[in-house]
Amino acid sequence: MTERTPTRVQVASQSDDLDVARDFLAEAYAGNEWQADRTEAPFRFGFQAVGDDSMTLRSIRFDGHLSGVMTPSDDFVVQWTTRGRATITARGDDPIVMEPGRPQLWPQGGAAFDYRDYDQRLVQVNRSALQEVAGERGTAPDALELDHRVRPDDRALQVWQNAVRLISHTVGDGKASPLLQAEMGRLGALALLELYPVVSKTLPDELLLPRNAHLRRAVEYVHEHCHLPITSTDLARVASLSLRALQHAFQRTFDCSPNSYIRRVRLDRVRDDLLAGDPASTSIAEVAKHWGFGHAGRFSASYLQQHGEYPRETLRRAA
Repeated sequence: MTERTPTRVQVASQSDDLDVARDFLAEAYAGNEWQADRTEAPFRFGFQAVGDDSMTLRSIRFDGHLSGVMTPSDDFVVQWTTRGRATITARGDDPIVMEPGRPQLWPQGGAAFDYRDYDQRLVQVNRSALQEVAGERGTAPDALELDHRVRPDDRALQVWQNAVRLISHTVGDGKASPLLQAEMGRLGALALLELYPVVSKTLPDELLLPRNAHLRRAVEYVHEHCHLPITSTDLARVASLSLRALQHAFQRTFDCSPNSYIRRVRLDRVRDDLLAGDPASTSIAEVAKHWGFGHAGRFSASYLQQHGEYPRETLRRAA
């Protein structure tokens, strides 16, 4: 089967007409109720987009006041300003005042915005492209959800900034080969998943409480990285908690240790893979190894204890 060649995107526009600029952006971003006014600065507008239909890098300059509402989108958009004032407000949330240079995930459910005399950078990743990369980490397509309210830590910010710098340098001129562009798109998706880990839809409501923000970071890290070696020390660092405080938080909320919770999540991923597998060709040992289980006997006993049947019985039911 021939793979589809991504459609290259390369757009540039500029204008000194306020209405033309407003209408251009409203159409490009499927917005509504957009209003634009002049400020003290002479009006200037510039827009550039480069990439392909899986990921684009965009920049906007708007010397004026722009406000409106962005409708819900399937794409994931990370934006940051380098100049000016910007506020976004999703329904039911407090306003988010943009900090210059700090990335902010756009609320996928839509949001109102208010910008003034600003320069903006954006990375827009198509949902299907992010689903493909997240799927390699065990995230089901219908479970891909990122939380715009999360404040990324310094490590994730550094990963993101390094990735964007490389992507911009590589594809910024619009001349990168389709293969190289695709690799940059994959890098952008990986960096985005480090910046905003996937939200598990199976997390208890208690984790949404502000007092559990540290524990939630640890839990989301487990769900996002359980295919990798993870220790309690790693989780304590991610959650900015002492090891003892982390253990107490897991015991209080989940009635188990952090290591036991990691094992639970991995066993759930094994079960998902077995149910989706082909009994004629799926190797239970390889699936178990992928999720960090090296000892066949202990793995089988743990699986039986958690799921009430042996792995081979689960795989038979996949037929």
